[in-house]
Amino acid sequence: MTWDEMAAAWRHADEAGADSIWTFDHFFPIDGDPEGTAFECWSTLAAMASVTKRAQIGPLVTCTGFRNPDLLADMARTVDHASGGRLVLGLGSGWLERDYQSYGYAMSRDADRIREMEAAIHRIRHRLGQLRPGPVGPLPILVGGLGPRMTLDVCARLADAWNGWGTPEEIAHLNGVLDGWCERAERDPAQIERTVAVFETASDATYDDYTAAGADHLILVRSGPDYRIEELESLLAWRDSRSGS
Repeated sequence: MTWDEMAAAWRHADEAGADSIWTFDHFFPIDGDPEGTAFECWSTLAAMASVTKRAQIGPLVTCTGFRNPDLLADMARTVDHASGGRLVLGLGSGWLERDYQSYGYAMSRDADRIREMEAAIHRIRHRLGQLRPGPVGPLPILVGGLGPRMTLDVCARLADAWNGWGTPEEIAHLNGVLDGWCERAERDPAQIERTVAVFETASDATYDDYTAAGADHLILVRSGPDYRIEELESLLAWRDSRSGS
């Protein structure tokens, strides 16, 4: 897609009443043409903040290994101000080897990257408390990932929201695992918003199936330039029908 096509999609989604609009944190496309177009995550979010008015915005998710955590906190605080307090700071441990190799980042083992993500979250929260001015909005931290032994443990202890993906049955299972980690951490599971990225591969499932599995927030994941705005409008109509019932 071109920049103009992408910005037009943000505006349309915001005006249509979407609750959230997201971008990814990869340096290359992760589907379609591997040599296709892509734009850097945080520069994109800063621009998104200026052309939207209502929806939450955020990265789904930003890799904690790509940027110094203290700098990332400052970037997030700045975009939060630019958006009027609408930023959600989505964080993940990274997974795409091409991103690391092409940009010269060292890629450690999966478990080590999750430990590094946990350390980064502590640094980010500490830095956010030192910045002047601080965030203008709540600036919730979302952790994305499916790992039941480490990622969901980190999420239960340190995050405000979780993002997962898969079938409704898989989401229900992972929600149960996350609840268990919350109990171990002596934290109310209801304090963590459950978001689900709905990919086309799971298109046979209904929105009701995902809410029955424990989802609080559904996020359609579609690649440009065909963003399939009609799917968003269908999701919004379903949302509004539930809120009015």
